[in-house]
Amino acid sequence: MKKKLLAFVMAATMVFSLAACGSSSSNDSSNSGSSSDSDSAQSGDEVQTFKLGSIGPLTGDAAIYGQAVVNGAKLAVDEINASDSKIKFEFKGEDDEADGEKSTNAYNQLMDWGMQVLVGPTTTGASMAVADVCNSERTFMITPSASAVDVTAGKDNVFQVCFTDPNQGISSADYIAENMPDAKIAVLYRNDDAYSQGIHDTFVKEATEKGMSVVYKGTFTNDTATDFSVQLAGAQTAGADLVFMPIYYQPASIVLAQAKAMGYAPTFFGVDGMDGILTMEGFDPSLAEGLMLLTPFSATVPETQSFVEAYTAANDGVTPNQFAADAYDGVYIVKEALEKAGCTADMSSADICEALVAQMTQISYSGLTGKDMTWNAEGQVSKAPTAYVIKGGEYVLPEA
Repeated sequence: MKKKLLAFVMAATMVFSLAACGSSSSNDSSNSGSSSDSDSAQSGDEVQTFKLGSIGPLTGDAAIYGQAVVNGAKLAVDEINASDSKIKFEFKGEDDEADGEKSTNAYNQLMDWGMQVLVGPTTTGASMAVADVCNSERTFMITPSASAVDVTAGKDNVFQVCFTDPNQGISSADYIAENMPDAKIAVLYRNDDAYSQGIHDTFVKEATEKGMSVVYKGTFTNDTATDFSVQLAGAQTAGADLVFMPIYYQPASIVLAQAKAMGYAPTFFGVDGMDGILTMEGFDPSLAEGLMLLTPFSATVPETQSFVEAYTAANDGVTPNQFAADAYDGVYIVKEALEKAGCTADMSSADICEALVAQMTQISYSGLTGKDMTWNAEGQVSKAPTAYVIKGGEYVLPEA
């Protein structure tokens, strides 16, 4: 499988070999946590080495997401640098602790380093802050995992790899309507989080239009995300046999534990923020048995095994989640756009930005998280999520 991935990269770069190349950029192997080109088999006048940055929470409560993004991006960079591609990358990841102000500071540090393209940030709030700066300074940004529409709205140089919040809300409602039409639904969401609120809004709208039965809505905030007994009791009293949770895996783990303790066993249904719950430190995977979620990636299907094997080998046996896969795809998407645009490493970040903006609505890319992905002028990706259910600690396709 790994040979197939490398063959794909080689085939893609052969198309670009007819394009003119400028001088190569220098490498800076002294940067901690960075990858740089070490391929001396090619002519230095032909290889173009671009500085690629990423930002995410490498520490803190959301570290599993940021670490996955940086590690997924680094794996793609290492593969590209080891291939015969004329495009190479120096790579550097920065920590933002999922905080908008810290993410902006991380962006500034990367620009001081010489970053030309950004694959990040990771979380929605941080991405919204950095997207404004990228748009103002004309730095090309593609976020692997920030899904709010507001991240890209009004910013022609900001794109998403993951599908948007409206897409997730609508797709979840459509799936439940088709496969569990008689479900009595409770919705539990965080009302001070743009990601959770956005998915909730479109889910409820779509569910209402389809005549689905939403019997209870429960909310919480970041400060109250430790006790869900009131919300669970409300859902149970309302007779909900399905609880839709457009939330991240940390509060979801508490919900699942408290539901079991009170003997409440509905079908729990989540979205891509749920990805990572099985590898959460201290979490009992049996609590997630039967949990359903929509996500564009699974580490257990045959099509992803070459990536999974390479990722686990490079990261002490850690299994990649959707965030890692999105970031991996993000780097290859940038590579393809750079090739199509004919960019050279001596171009400024602003000039590269304009060249990539012109290409992003023209390219189509098939990767780990979607086939024939395309982007509209608003920076939103077009691809379809897949429903999975957790059984025996693994994602599997629901039985027909």
